[in-house]
Amino acid sequence: MQRTLFVVVAILATAVAATLFLLLRPKPAVSNADAAAGARFAIGDPNAKVTVVDFFNYLCSHCRDHANEVFPLIKRDYIDTGKVRYVFRDFPFTGQENVIRAGEAAACAADNNLYLEYHEALLRAQMQWAGLSGQTLDNYFADLAGQIGIAPATFLQCLQSGSKRTGVLADQKLALDLGLTGTPSFIINGEKYTGRRSYESWREILDRALAGQPASGEQDGYDPARP
Repeated sequence: MQRTLFVVVAILATAVAATLFLLLRPKPAVSNADAAAGARFAIGDPNAKVTVVDFFNYLCSHCRDHANEVFPLIKRDYIDTGKVRYVFRDFPFTGQENVIRAGEAAACAADNNLYLEYHEALLRAQMQWAGLSGQTLDNYFADLAGQIGIAPATFLQCLQSGSKRTGVLADQKLALDLGLTGTPSFIINGEKYTGRRSYESWREILDRALAGQPASGEQDGYDPARP
């Protein structure tokens, strides 16, 4: 019961952080920044006609649902077939040190060629680590790495070196420069889409992009400001 209450409090704190992030975030400085430039994590043909840039937050429930329910279908039908390049970008909100740490952990997994596997594991397990911090959080992330085949001690050394933090914060800054206000947010061939949506909606968007048909502007799905 105490553990459940702790997790609920952590999730409420995340919601408050998201609200404060929207209220206090600085105005975007470079609205025409290239969302895919310098990507650290990407899958698919680098010469694909369509590039999707996914700005996500590791404690965002809509991001988890997209990763679990929709992304596997996009990967099967568009990424694995060479039609789409898919880029992942961290977007922690103000005060979310544990989300920044999660991004660092995913980057350490990437050093072992297991970024996608760890990324998905973090999202699936978000209720388990949402209320953790400090060494306890690092140990949890190391244990999670062990479950997908990475030596926990080596992983922990990478995580505690602090070498991955700069990349996570650079992604956050890029999101702000692009004027993004919540997660999940997607940039698809330069067009902004916000919120979780069905696979049918994704197919329509991607097929239009592949056909060279421009979108009519920002396309909204579910409310992206909710973590």
